[in-house]
Amino acid sequence: MSLRTVRMAGLLLAALVLSACASSSHGMGYYWQSVSGHLKLMHAARPIDDWLADAQTPEALRKRLLLAQRIRAFASSELQLPDNDSYRRYADLHRKAAVYNVVAAPPLSLKLNQWCFPVVGCVGYRGYFDEGDARTFASSLPSELEVAVYPVPAYSTLGWTNWAGGDPLLNTFIGYPEGELARLIFHELAHQVVYVSGDTAFNESFATAVERLGGERWLAQSTGTARTQYQAFESRRRAFRELTRRTRDRLRTIYEDPARSDEAKRADKAGVMSEFHIQFATLRDQWSGFKGYDKWVAQANNASFGAQAAYDDWVPAFEALFQREGQSFDRFFEAVRQLANETPDKRLNQLRALSPASTASSH
Repeated sequence: MSLRTVRMAGLLLAALVLSACASSSHGMGYYWQSVSGHLKLMHAARPIDDWLADAQTPEALRKRLLLAQRIRAFASSELQLPDNDSYRRYADLHRKAAVYNVVAAPPLSLKLNQWCFPVVGCVGYRGYFDEGDARTFASSLPSELEVAVYPVPAYSTLGWTNWAGGDPLLNTFIGYPEGELARLIFHELAHQVVYVSGDTAFNESFATAVERLGGERWLAQSTGTARTQYQAFESRRRAFRELTRRTRDRLRTIYEDPARSDEAKRADKAGVMSEFHIQFATLRDQWSGFKGYDKWVAQANNASFGAQAAYDDWVPAFEALFQREGQSFDRFFEAVRQLANETPDKRLNQLRALSPASTASSH
């Protein structure tokens, strides 16, 4: 087998893995867009040192790349995240998202439709490099499903492409505020530490916990306005996530109640969604014109709530595990690996046991 064939095979596998923030499913057309999209992304990436040495690199981008290098070094030295080639190159994709995810859920459930693949297992999303392709697929789904299409700034190939340069920094997130840039890099690197085939909620909640814990450590040693900017952003995010968590819990209670008829469930669902929009409007009035969540709220449905749950639901459990392990990332990662090796039922029960009562009761 030629070296070129080996490289292409490796990139094919990586493109089909697309974990954390993209996915794969059946169909050669889908596979081809995955492979070609990922190859284009990899081809566009150049080492950061090349960008820094290029006289045509804008000064604003130069500063962001230098910041990203510091964050990348901190990830390995202070958080014990993998020290490899990922996030040491940069690519401008000339679009606003790395991929576009399609999610779908029934009208009376938050459980996402699953698409299965041997490498990543069954996942609750299907990713496309082209937004038009994503929306075409979304429109092809059964009309009774509630569907959402949303942009994703980055995805992880789980370390499979480190031999070829690793996952690159992208224009889709390089301009994020410092705290958010750090969190995203920590999140994606966390997927290279532990990944459980077929358990999206476990994978995403773990990575989200790592980004929060790591982000706090980064900002604790950061200077300038980064902490002030982050505090304002994080205050809004926590308020919004708490509102959506309460709404999800209310919807779950309705959907899982065997005493309610489907007609009653639909009526109660409409009431909950109406209250959600009213409560969001009240919350938004406190944000001095910030509109970052407006589009999400306008399109909110079971699919978008279900997708958000994967990133939120087990975060308190992982944060509790981090505290139990003495706030040591090495010990925390080892404990998470042990959880990952459990059967799905045992893993779920241990996460419930770790969760605060208010969150454990919602699962």
